[in-house]
Amino acid sequence: MTIRERIGNVDFSVLPLIDAVNLVLELPEGLPDHGHPGIGVHFANAYNVAIARSNNQYAHLLNSADYVFSDGVPITWVGKRAYPHLAADWQRVYGPDVMTMALERSRPDSPRHFLLGSTPEVLERLTQRIRARFPSANIVGTESPPFTAPTSAKLQERDSRISASGATHVWVGLGTPKQDYEVQRLANSIPVVALAVGAAFDFLAETTPQAPRWMQRSGLEWSYRFAREPRRLAKRYLWGNLVFSLEAARTLRRASNHE
Repeated sequence: MTIRERIGNVDFSVLPLIDAVNLVLELPEGLPDHGHPGIGVHFANAYNVAIARSNNQYAHLLNSADYVFSDGVPITWVGKRAYPHLAADWQRVYGPDVMTMALERSRPDSPRHFLLGSTPEVLERLTQRIRARFPSANIVGTESPPFTAPTSAKLQERDSRISASGATHVWVGLGTPKQDYEVQRLANSIPVVALAVGAAFDFLAETTPQAPRWMQRSGLEWSYRFAREPRRLAKRYLWGNLVFSLEAARTLRRASNHE
């Protein structure tokens, strides 16, 4: 059983990166043992914690999910300080890294990957890049959902297409928080491992550059992305970072009071 500890209003699954990747790859074997058809895996950062502070429904969604990993460096900093007994295991489990490592370790027969999200052009480029870089990875299907909210009938049709593909893992790149709701919907509907991986599609497709590793390690990735897309990411980083800072302080005070 994975240990979960709270930062702000979100309960995080505490695992080293390599153990999290191993878990993701092994999860299909345990599908029948869970209380619902599939398994939902989320990668939460400061912005997710900020949303969960102001949206109880979203907080409940994450806390009822099977796994919520620490996607951002600030999350790991707070986790290590608030829960020092878990400091060695509280590592950054970054969605794009998990997806890359899972593809690297894929075999032609397993796992079977389905890509859900982004635009048709990005999905085509992503599929090409994956097949060139990870020739053993088996991409069994892709789908770019419409921007308009789908009807229940359309969602059932989507589920049928995913099930018919034989997918074991559905990688969902729809942006936060939309992708988290879709991951939980999939996990509650069909027997797959659904993972909310955000910008991983753009990074792996090489349509959007990633921040240099030194910026990622130092917690400055947000500034790199904000500088490139200030209008789109203003709320995410200005409002989100402020609210997360307050949540981090609240978490550390709570931990101090329990010492």
